[in-house]
Amino acid sequence: MASTETTSIPASAEAPDTAPDTAPAEAGRRPGPQPQGQTHADLAGVEAGLDALDSVQIQRPSLGQLLREKLLPPVLGALLVIGAWQLTYDLHVTASYNLPSPLDVWHSLTDLWYQGTLFSIIWTSVWRGISGFAMAVVIGTPIGLAVAQVKFLRAAVGPILSGLQSLPSVAWVPAAVIWLGINDQAMYAVILLGAVPSIANGLISGIDQVPPLFLRAGRTLGARGLSGARHVLLPAALPGYLAGLKQGWAFSWRSLMAAELIASSPDLGLGLGRYLENQRDASDMSGVMLGIILILVVGVAIDLLIFTPLERRVLRTRGLMQNAR
Repeated sequence: MASTETTSIPASAEAPDTAPDTAPAEAGRRPGPQPQGQTHADLAGVEAGLDALDSVQIQRPSLGQLLREKLLPPVLGALLVIGAWQLTYDLHVTASYNLPSPLDVWHSLTDLWYQGTLFSIIWTSVWRGISGFAMAVVIGTPIGLAVAQVKFLRAAVGPILSGLQSLPSVAWVPAAVIWLGINDQAMYAVILLGAVPSIANGLISGIDQVPPLFLRAGRTLGARGLSGARHVLLPAALPGYLAGLKQGWAFSWRSLMAAELIASSPDLGLGLGRYLENQRDASDMSGVMLGIILILVVGVAIDLLIFTPLERRVLRTRGLMQNAR
């Protein structure tokens, strides 16, 4: 009896030692069902978080804030440039016929205003630039889609597009004049040759940055061919495409100014480039400076009125509100 009692004591003593070691391991391997109250609490927390996200309202900046952040800095920058210009004139750093004062340039502007030719000169160039850019978009977009999607075309045409983009647009002016004559067709040809490669390369770059998951998801949903390009590829490549459009407009405007500077004909009318060249022929430095300023102002205005709002809209739709301000 004594032996049996001594052997039964260690057996009962070992049970508490092994139970704590095995219970946590088994609990970790086989988690039991959570209490129903805890599950409801978790779901309630998730719903509250989603409701909080939905209730977040984007506060649009006030008019005063927009004027402070958007209008005031460029105005101050322009005033700074004019002040430095006036100071250089007052210090007689160079002769006045080489660098007129801002007031002299203002007088040239008012002369065009009173003659009634200011807006016609600007509109002649702006209309050519916008219409030529629109044609470049119509031509460059399908070229970019085809080159980005077809490997053979990319290998064959891709280097040519890159070479054309790096070629100065002014180099096309003599050839366009010989081919088409001194007319609007030559102007548009120079614009297309300068802008189409930039637009196509921008779209190609945007398509290359599209995640493959988007394309697979589109094919799974049946978006193939033109439908896939319209509903999946182009929207996904929109940031790169928009950058290409901005660059294409810059090339369009520069190409047009180069063509108007070189080609002269009464049939072409008087645009900004031709006005600038006429003032150079007359050795009117005030008119030359006015032509340069007008070309700069038109290019900046098109960017601010068209491309900047488009960029902000794209950023908003993609949730990048901080970058869209």
